[in-house]
Amino acid sequence: MKELSDGILWYVVFLLSTVFHEFAHAFTAMKMGDLTAYESGQVSLNPITHMKREPWGTIIIPIVSFALGGWMIGWASTPYDRNWAYTHPKKSAAMAAAGPISNFTLILLSAALIHLGIVLGYLHAPQTLWLSSIVEANNPGFLEIVAKLLSVMFSLNLILFIFNLIPLPPLDGSGMIPMYLNEEYGRKYMNLVSHGAFSLIGILIAWKLFDIFFMKIYPVFINILYFGSNYH
Repeated sequence: MKELSDGILWYVVFLLSTVFHEFAHAFTAMKMGDLTAYESGQVSLNPITHMKREPWGTIIIPIVSFALGGWMIGWASTPYDRNWAYTHPKKSAAMAAAGPISNFTLILLSAALIHLGIVLGYLHAPQTLWLSSIVEANNPGFLEIVAKLLSVMFSLNLILFIFNLIPLPPLDGSGMIPMYLNEEYGRKYMNLVSHGAFSLIGILIAWKLFDIFFMKIYPVFINILYFGSNYH
């Protein structure tokens, strides 16, 4: 029963985080002149809209990943005009950057709420921690749900933030590279990574890199959250 309730909580946070991520992409593209996502109804915080577009990434894979590993991963997607992106590589890069920025915003929000709960005497930092238990409740009951919710929100958005910053296609980190190039080289880069083979190779390499580095990066963020602590 506990695993089921934990899975439901993870899924709620996953949907919230993923939908906000895709909304950020779609909203930024709309503001910069590409109405593709807007006309497709993707400038929305309604999860059903995004689930219909990517049922595998928003339903099947998250459930399977949690069942196998105890944490959740998945994806959604935002349609965009490739001709617009090619014509405006820096605007396209800003659209790509909006996704990780949205996840970082949720990291900051959850961190602020964690510290507020500690200051008010409802929560405390645990002796040992993991993805779903980076803060604990001082009393059983509803506060335990709040503590786990904030823990998962912090951890899951950190996972999404770090993974999407890897500069390999089809991840957002790759889409952000034209931001640092002039327009000519930005277009050349976009042409280079537009082939499907690059996306497949990129996602496989990115997953391996993430598996190696995340557990080294995670304690750094935890020790920033609890400044002056020495979690390993």
